Amino acid sequence: MFSYARYLNQTALDSTYTDSFGRVLPLSDIRNDIQFQKVSWNFKGWLFDPDFRYYFFFWTSNSQMGEGAQVVIGGYFQYHFSDLLTVTAGVMPLPTTRSTNYTFPNWLRNDNRVMADEFFRGSYSTGIDAQGELLHGLRYRVAIANNLAQLGVSSQELDASFNTFSGALWWMPTTGEFGQTAGFGDYDNHQEVATLVGIHYTRSRETAQGQPAIDDFENSQIRLSDGTLLFSPDPFGTGGKVERATYQMVAVNAGIKYRGFALEGEYYFRWVDDFDVIGTIPVTELYDDGFSLQASAMVLQNRVQAYTTYSRINGQYGDPTEFSIGVNIFPFRRREVRWNFQALRLDHSPVGGSSLPMVVGGNGWVFSSDWIVAF
Repeated sequence: MFSYARYLNQTALDSTYTDSFGRVLPLSDIRNDIQFQKVSWNFKGWLFDPDFRYYFFFWTSNSQMGEGAQVVIGGYFQYHFSDLLTVTAGVMPLPTTRSTNYTFPNWLRNDNRVMADEFFRGSYSTGIDAQGELLHGLRYRVAIANNLAQLGVSSQELDASFNTFSGALWWMPTTGEFGQTAGFGDYDNHQEVATLVGIHYTRSRETAQGQPAIDDFENSQIRLSDGTLLFSPDPFGTGGKVERATYQMVAVNAGIKYRGFALEGEYYFRWVDDFDVIGTIPVTELYDDGFSLQASAMVLQNRVQAYTTYSRINGQYGDPTEFSIGVNIFPFRRREVRWNFQALRLDHSPVGGSSLPMVVGGNGWVFSSDWIVAF
């Protein structure tokens, strides 16, 4: 079970933003409230044979109470052939970046990603994947799926191509591991230097009809770097509407952990092209890149963790940035319960949603505090 209550204050943000085409837009739903934000029940085990495994989950996102996106039920079946090969079929996160490769819930910022990761990543979809350990400390995962983000998308809205591919290869050369779930920060207090390097590649042919709603939680949508949705009715202000596009993304990451300290980074490269358009648009290809850095320290072992993060997108339609400082307090000296305090400084954020502390177009400070329970 994973759950948390959140206090979120966005009132220090500017009330409007101007996109790269000169359109002045109001910030949607600036918030100052408390939500029992999420409840996630997970059921897992094996059936008949320990190698035949199941995993079912039930999620709620209560900031969307009353909407269709409030509840998601899913899961997968899995068979473990050997350490070299485990095959999974069902609903799963695509390994587009490090954060979508089963590192959750061991993140510094509770369940919200850094801005650049949120902008570039894919999400959950239904598909098949294979994963395993090629050599000691060298792991892989490859997946084929329906699309980049299927939560909130019905089967009638998907095209018939089944051509989304995502793969990851990561190496932990010094210790053969990188902490619990290879997550962020060094709560594990490594006494030997732990290191990680990885690379991810994703390709998907996306359609306007197959996009999740903006506020479907955990969704990802293809946006311009000013926050404009690529599949919106007139994204470039020329009367043209994009019906299909091909998304490709490469992410490379590295990290080091030692005695409670951690420094971790990721660089992203994204290409979007091969547009099918009704009308005209002024581009034949979009290219954006960006990076994220996360540094953390266990100030008091098993008690207090301080962190700071920075991310930037170098885009054709703006260069947004985000900076955060925060602290995690573990009152029971266990990672299952923590209290997070965080301040975000947004500079024209291109991402946001009701399940996130960020707002599309957000410029200014955001403050949040989460009480988190996971067991």
